[in-house]
Amino acid sequence: MVKRSVFRLLSAAAIAALLSVPTSHAKPPGSKGKSDESSFDVDAGLSATISAGISFGDARQIASRYQLTGAKPLPPGIRKNLARGKPLPPGIAKQQLPGGFVEQLPRHEGYEWQRAGADLVLVASGSLVINDILEGVFD
Repeated sequence: MVKRSVFRLLSAAAIAALLSVPTSHAKPPGSKGKSDESSFDVDAGLSATISAGISFGDARQIASRYQLTGAKPLPPGIRKNLARGKPLPPGIAKQQLPGGFVEQLPRHEGYEWQRAGADLVLVASGSLVINDILEGVFD
């Protein structure tokens, strides 16, 4: 009887401890890259994500300087599939960014900058998995 009570008490304590452990998630795509922190993304199974390292306002200023504004956003069906930890959705027309524009953006080894509609996206070079999104930079 004592063994059973101790077992129940230990089981309840273990469950409570597991429930109290905080998990860290990457910031949602709507964050416009305002934070320069790297974070752990549990849901995507990535070891770490790299943030853009540039604010929306700074990226927008550079885009304006290169006259890259006025782009149309992606259609809603494709836009909803544009999320951190997922690969770039198929059907997005690859648009080359001017070299001078890209040179003014932060460099991250193994990552590249892509344009997806009106958004500036940082993706892993080989897999094209999205690591950060700056929404509306090219609006």
